Amino acid sequence: MTASPSTPPPDDGLSRADLAAKYGLTVSGARPGLFEYVHQLWGRRHFILAFSQAKLTAQYSQAKLGQLWQVATPLLNAAVYFFIFGLLLGAREGIPHHIYVPFLVTGVFVFTFTQSSVMAGVRAISGNLGLVRALHFPRASLPISFALQQLQQLLFSMIVLVIIMCAFGIFPALSWFLVLPALLLQFLFNMGLALIFARMGSKTPDLAQLMPFVMRTWMYASGVMFSIPAMLATKESVPSWVGDVLQWNPAAVYMDLIRFAMIDDYGSSYLPEHVWFIAVGWAVLFGVVGFVYFWKAEERYGRG
Repeated sequence: MTASPSTPPPDDGLSRADLAAKYGLTVSGARPGLFEYVHQLWGRRHFILAFSQAKLTAQYSQAKLGQLWQVATPLLNAAVYFFIFGLLLGAREGIPHHIYVPFLVTGVFVFTFTQSSVMAGVRAISGNLGLVRALHFPRASLPISFALQQLQQLLFSMIVLVIIMCAFGIFPALSWFLVLPALLLQFLFNMGLALIFARMGSKTPDLAQLMPFVMRTWMYASGVMFSIPAMLATKESVPSWVGDVLQWNPAAVYMDLIRFAMIDDYGSSYLPEHVWFIAVGWAVLFGVVGFVYFWKAEERYGRG
C-alpha cells in the first residue's frame, strides 16, 4: 500500500510578514504613530492623574511629619540660602531688602519644581521596570505623571508662599492671575525635560547620580538667590551676551515671571525684553522636542 502525497499546508511558502498580515498579527510593543500615541495617552489620562497622586501620597509616607515635608524641605533650603547668600555674601544687593525673603522663597519653590521634575524623569523608566515590563501602556505616561506630581507638590507650596507674602506686606492683587499661565508654561517645559531625561536615564541609570551636580550648577546660574541684572550691573567686564544667556535661561524666565506677578516692587526692569515670548518659546520647544524624542524609543523601553 503506497502512501498518498501529503497536502501542503495552506500557508506553505508565505513569509512571516505575509502570515502576520494574513491573520492580522502585530508586533507586541511596536511603536504606534505619533498621533495614535497621543490618542493612547489621552485614553490613559485617568491613570496618569491617579499614578501621580499615589506617588505624591507615598513620597513621605514613612516620615512622621508626612506631607508637611513637601513644604518644609524647600522652606529649609530657603532658610539656608538666606543665611549664606543673603546675609554672609550680600546677594540682596539690587533688591529692596523688604522683598528679599519673598523673592528668595519664590525662587526656591519655582526652581524646585523644575529640579524635581527632571530628577523624577531620569528614574521614570529605569525605576519602574517591573511596571513597564508587566503592562502594555504608552510609556510617556510615567514621566508625564511625575511632572504632574511635582506640579501638585508646588501648588501645596504656593499656599505657604502666599502666607509669606502677606507676612511681608504683599497682598493678593489682579497681577497674581499671571501666575497661572506662567506655571502652565513651566509645566510644559518641565514635562519636556522629564521626557528627554526619562529616555536618557532608561539606558544610562548612572545619569541619576550625575544630575544633582548638573541641577545645582543650573540653580546657581539662574538667579535663585540673587538678581541677575543687579549682579551684572556690578560686573562691567562681563560681556553683554553672557547677561542675555543668563536672563534667557528658562529657569530664570519662569522664576522672574512669577516674581513679577506676585511681588509689587519686583518690576519689569528685572525682566528681559519679550519675556512672555521667551517663556512660550521654551515651553513649546521642549514640550514638542521632548515628546517626539521620547516617542521615538517607545518600543525599546524595558528591553535588555
